[in-house]
Amino acid sequence: MIRYSNDSIEMPEIDERQLNRWIKAVAADYGFSVGNINYIFCSDERELAVNREFLGHDYYTDVITFDYSTGTTLNGDIFISLDTVRSNAEMVGTTFEDELRRIIIHGVLHLTGQGDKTPETKEQMTAKENKALDKLSQWE
Repeated sequence: MIRYSNDSIEMPEIDERQLNRWIKAVAADYGFSVGNINYIFCSDERELAVNREFLGHDYYTDVITFDYSTGTTLNGDIFISLDTVRSNAEMVGTTFEDELRRIIIHGVLHLTGQGDKTPETKEQMTAKENKALDKLSQWE
């Protein structure tokens, strides 16, 4: 089950049914099924607090993924700062909605084992995000 909630910020307008179908399809592309994934949309300040408390990092970020997956079943909590998504969208010249979709699937890709700590893995992550976004655009 995929759940969407908000913490310290207004809930974004999203098509949960379409997102759920897409997330499950992308997970299947990597040999996974979806168990329980919780998306928590929050503010920069809440994201920073989570980053400090659980990861020991003192900086803002757009997404934090906690992976509880077992075998080929994806389970996790994905915190997304809507403030950072909004500012990143402006910075790269895209819409808030498109950037939010990118970050939503970024979290799923982390659950499948994709990292993004090195230039090479960041490049791979971006390519996988683009492939997933292409799949979604075919359904629209």
